[in-house]
Amino acid sequence: METINLKNKNPNILVIGDLMIDHYLWGSCDRISPEAPVPVLKVTKETNVLGGAGNVVNNLNALGANIGALSVIGDDKIANELKSMLESIETKNFLVVQKNRETSKKSRLIASNQQIIRYDKETTFDIDKKSEAKLLEILEKQIKNYDLVLLSDYGKGVLTNSLTKNIISLVNSQNKKVLVDPKGSDYSKYKNSYLLTPNKKEASLATNIDITDEKSLYIAISKLKNDYKLDISLITLSEEGIAIFDEELRVKPTVAREVYDVTGAGDTVLASIAFAISCGLDINTAVSFANLASGVVVGKLGSATATLDEIIEYEASLNQNSSSSQIKTKDEMINLSKKLKQKNKKIVFTNGCFDILHVGHIKYLEVAKSFGDVLILGLNTDSSVKRLKGESRPINPQEDRAYTLAALKSVDYVVQFDEDTPYELIKALNPDVLVKGGDYKGKEVVGQDLVKELRLVDFVEGKSTTSTIQRIKSND
Repeated sequence: METINLKNKNPNILVIGDLMIDHYLWGSCDRISPEAPVPVLKVTKETNVLGGAGNVVNNLNALGANIGALSVIGDDKIANELKSMLESIETKNFLVVQKNRETSKKSRLIASNQQIIRYDKETTFDIDKKSEAKLLEILEKQIKNYDLVLLSDYGKGVLTNSLTKNIISLVNSQNKKVLVDPKGSDYSKYKNSYLLTPNKKEASLATNIDITDEKSLYIAISKLKNDYKLDISLITLSEEGIAIFDEELRVKPTVAREVYDVTGAGDTVLASIAFAISCGLDINTAVSFANLASGVVVGKLGSATATLDEIIEYEASLNQNSSSSQIKTKDEMINLSKKLKQKNKKIVFTNGCFDILHVGHIKYLEVAKSFGDVLILGLNTDSSVKRLKGESRPINPQEDRAYTLAALKSVDYVVQFDEDTPYELIKALNPDVLVKGGDYKGKEVVGQDLVKELRLVDFVEGKSTTSTIQRIKSND
């Protein structure tokens, strides 16, 4: 797909839904309160970003769309703050103020990138009929100025049953498309939309079908299309990609290399598909584009967006040899290990100099990988090798050794360490299994006190870097 073709495209897209502010208090917890058994957060930073339907707006803005935002807010300070945030990214505001309604603001307390608690200030009951009528009146006047309409439903009362049906009817009468990120288990109010973007869990609830394989996926996705008269039926499948059904079922696989945070990924899918369709792309290409955008976003922490330049760069990197992407810094590997643990992956760790790669190394690493799901290889840096092996070593520099090892099928990640032993690295990564050579039988292995399991693997007889070097010297 030529994502470059979307450069300098500026479609006009109207977002209707529940606007809110995501408020973050960042800091650290070093002590327990003397007043109650709770941690004390020392706040070092405070941030506010658009949330809910506002995150869809943010994603569209990053892509370069001209955006309108249509919603209902309260008559309060939060509403004024929200309007200022929309104006700062040049979004046209079509906001109806309803008295006795509180604008949504979600506050999160974060200590060392870990959320401690969230508290919400908001009104979640349905907007009144007067507000509904005002929204429809604005839509009737403005629809001619927009290529496409997005409904971002967060269940906070803006997209009521009757209003949603009237919006879809009005937009369809203008021969324009409505794309919806749905909420709840009853999708009847979204009937006659162009497409919906539920995730697998949401689709299962809406159809009462447990999606576990291709057959159940087909039944669920076709049921959504038929029951709600959709042009196209979609189900997002997290790391598996996005399923599409019109006349037939197909799954566009994900292109995310690493997943650090899936916060807001659904908003990115909705925004990027809408952007691509507004630029004239067909649904297959639009979904591929959305997969690329999501691949960028989930590689970042927190609710994030993807620019066209980032998407283009990301796509180009996927077409290159990926071995270098498997070489990580210690900090990168620590973050990635935490994510792997959360996904219940069994992590295996081994280490060594691996100076001149030979068949003994390869067979050893293949066996090591068999003990778990992910194999992390700790590689001694050049200075570390010199201290251990002498000034004449290593033969191959650390960059070459790391790249060669990362290219092996059995090795998932390579991380270099400069110490004489990998103890601190093992402690930081917290692997499940530690693997060492069979020559450590009966000996104390560095780091074995840090892991659940130690496995020893016998070396291939007569295969070693030292013997290889000796053979080379004997032939000189």
